Amino acid sequence: MEKYCFGIDVGGTTVKIGLFETDGSILEKWEIPTVTDDFGKNILNDICDTLDAKLIEKNIGLDEIEGLGIGLPGPVLDDGTVLQCVNLGWGTFNVSEKLSEMFHGIKVKAGNDANVAALGEAWKGGGKEYDDIVMITLGTGVGGGVVINGKILTGYNGGAGEIGHMHVEDEEKEQCNCGRRGCLEQYASATGIVRLAKRYMASTDVPTKMREIGDAITAKDVFDLAKEGDTGAIQVVNKMGNYLGKSMSSVAAVINPQAFIIGGGVSKAGQYLIDAIKDVYRETCFSACGDAAVHLAELGNDAGIYGAAALVVK
Repeated sequence: MEKYCFGIDVGGTTVKIGLFETDGSILEKWEIPTVTDDFGKNILNDICDTLDAKLIEKNIGLDEIEGLGIGLPGPVLDDGTVLQCVNLGWGTFNVSEKLSEMFHGIKVKAGNDANVAALGEAWKGGGKEYDDIVMITLGTGVGGGVVINGKILTGYNGGAGEIGHMHVEDEEKEQCNCGRRGCLEQYASATGIVRLAKRYMASTDVPTKMREIGDAITAKDVFDLAKEGDTGAIQVVNKMGNYLGKSMSSVAAVINPQAFIIGGGVSKAGQYLIDAIKDVYRETCFSACGDAAVHLAELGNDAGIYGAAALVVK
């Protein structure tokens, strides 16, 4: 009987890997470098090598492995076809089929990394008490994932859950990384919060400790100062919360989730962040969606490996 599975989270710098029991208990986790030379042609080979080494180390037979789950930084179709992973140098191919061929014919399930992280939080993290969640990851960008009835919602061609690229501002002049203007990511990500802070300081002479930090200011600085009562920092946090809270209300009108789970580096601001967005959400959402919970993520950087494991055992 299969007892184990692997959860794999492929990033542009490292590949995070977890060995799990099929009930979701993690036994060990480790990382290997993501070697993107030659269009990333050795990434899957390197994964197979480290998995084989781990099986030997732990004296685990192939007949004890339920399967491999893998999260990837790009759109992934339900059949495991990745459309493009720019950070890895990959074009379009079926990762599930290829990796299964390379790793002893073991079952492989693949998904987009943000969606997979959402599944991890839904399985064993901040969303474990709910069947229907929306996860929002606030980091360098804004990522998202939707889990309905315990399953990832991928959409027609893997684009579901791209919350960071919802259009929220008509007057934006700067371009988002996606090529559009006025995306949520431009205001609610770590870099977006810094953008709002710099714009605030340029627009007013109101005293704020943010000026003492100047161009080196970070999203963490903004939240730390806001918690201390700095008027300017509070204004910036409130503006960010207004964009994010209203975006959540739009998502809720379509998805009607039981809970929103907020993760990523910006979520380290904790309950202060939740408070900044929750009131706006409650005030602007469709009334039937108003009781959706808003929680912090719990798994941190491990959400991806948990979610990848969940792909093959849930």
